[in-house]
Amino acid sequence: MSYLQQGCFRQGRAFEVWTMDEHRVGLKPILRRVWSPRGHRPVVTVQPRYQWLYLYAFVQPATGQSFYLLLPSVSKAIFHLALCQFAAFVQAGDHKTVILLLDNAGWHRQLEQQQALPLGLELRYLPAYSPELQPAEHLWHLTDAPLVNRCFTSLDDLEHVLADRCRWLMTAPDIVRSATLFSWWTSPPHTLTVH
Repeated sequence: MSYLQQGCFRQGRAFEVWTMDEHRVGLKPILRRVWSPRGHRPVVTVQPRYQWLYLYAFVQPATGQSFYLLLPSVSKAIFHLALCQFAAFVQAGDHKTVILLLDNAGWHRQLEQQQALPLGLELRYLPAYSPELQPAEHLWHLTDAPLVNRCFTSLDDLEHVLADRCRWLMTAPDIVRSATLFSWWTSPPHTLTVH
């Protein structure tokens, strides 16, 4: 593995490879086609409003394990907060390194240059303009499912529905794995120890 060849790890230290991305959702409805009886046209209530929140999704494609945060925006400070919460969730630290694969968004690159990363967390970047290589991009059709063709009265209402969906996805690793495990992704074992 190229990360081992780069000398990133001390002997006897376990590591995992995860990926993450952010997704904007809000009061502008997500419209999709739906099945309906022949001769009946489905009706969807739409009231576009431009208020947003952001879903930060972390996934380990090989196992389907996932972790989600709902946050008010994207920025260096909020991304750092998300990384700290994620590092605590996966228990990254002295005895475990987590490599996090992500895109080249400005707040991702600037953070690493300006702030210390949580202990045990290392960032790696996809090539520029390559969202098709990002497994976390394939989570959005799963997370958006209960939001489709619905009109929410407030961000709080939307947040409750989305939080319930994310909690459910965390208990459904087989579904997450089926959407995110690309053919080129590392095969099990999912946790390796460097000797």
